[in-house]
Amino acid sequence: MTHLNVLVEYRGPVAWLTLNRADSLNALSVDLIEELNAATQEIEGSKQVRAVVLMAAGRAFCAGANLKEVLAGLNDADTKKGDFLDAIGVAFQALRDLPMPVIGGLNGITVAGGLELAMCCDVLIAGESAKIGDAHSNFGVFPGAGGAAVLPGRIGLANAKYLLFSGQSLPARELMRMGLVQEVVGDEALEARLHEFSQLLATKSPLVLSQMKRVANASIEMTQADALKYELAVLREHLKSNDAAEGLAAFGEKRKPVFTGT
Repeated sequence: MTHLNVLVEYRGPVAWLTLNRADSLNALSVDLIEELNAATQEIEGSKQVRAVVLMAAGRAFCAGANLKEVLAGLNDADTKKGDFLDAIGVAFQALRDLPMPVIGGLNGITVAGGLELAMCCDVLIAGESAKIGDAHSNFGVFPGAGGAAVLPGRIGLANAKYLLFSGQSLPARELMRMGLVQEVVGDEALEARLHEFSQLLATKSPLVLSQMKRVANASIEMTQADALKYELAVLREHLKSNDAAEGLAAFGEKRKPVFTGT
């Protein structure tokens, strides 16, 4: 597939996805979602990719979905692309389900579907000027890809209601205080920091990181006792892996480990 709306670049073991509809503030379109899903499937099948960076061109990360295309999908069951809302859900879930860490770089306006897309990432690093919010209530539109369903788990129920009800966009540092964003850096330093952090993760055992992601995600819907049992079971299995043996050997030999993900 030709990628025009979502650029795909491989920088060593890190896959970089760049939303490339800057003139439209990277609004989610049928074509963009189709390309994002295709890129995600390509990455999911790669044995070389150890981390993913999702960022955007221009002055916005993503201003949400193109509402004309949303309505077209609802009103015309025979559209060649099918239901746009379903397509968004499939693409976003595929991004969430990637086994490797996904790092989001928020470079500007991040609202509505853009916020929902950002929440598909495991870690968020934002530029100082980024403004982040839900915004659905400003247009009488209900969220459908995580605004009401995922946001409370990321920033707490009261904070989520504050963003959802008010429709306001807040500075990145305020969202860092709430726990949605993990780092805020100068706008000009954002890409460099994304590179630095993603390369750091690429040095870790991909097997460990994927297992950490799987157990941490699952623990949200478990009791603490069940989550601890699950974690211990994964540990016991992991101790049989080559990466575990390599990590322990490297520690004993005072050298950097070379992980294979097996």
